[in-house]
Amino acid sequence: MSTKTPECWASDPQTKGLHIEVSPGRSLLLPHDQFIFAELTSGGDEQHLKLVFATHEVSVHGHHLRRIETVMQRLELSLLAKLPGSQRSLITEGQPVILGIVVTEANLQDKRHEDASE
Repeated sequence: MSTKTPECWASDPQTKGLHIEVSPGRSLLLPHDQFIFAELTSGGDEQHLKLVFATHEVSVHGHHLRRIETVMQRLELSLLAKLPGSQRSLITEGQPVILGIVVTEANLQDKRHEDASE
């Protein structure tokens, strides 16, 4: 039996991009040089971290996401993945837990905005 704590995020000072496990069958790699900004909001015990890139917006829901925001600020965030429910109890208190990830293409957001303003 493995004693390694499951991880839903990783950092690497040498990384050039962010690998996102959107679902078991879909992943995405976004280059750090396209990162525009991040926004962290809290509502009750759950947090929402929005990472905006030139081509995509990544929406992360979970707990204790400030550490992930800080690693992204240094452009060292290398992995984001949803933590399966069966592994959540294995995470040490205070460590980041990602409950969900939604990725939206920027051109789809622009199209919705144009449609709404017409």
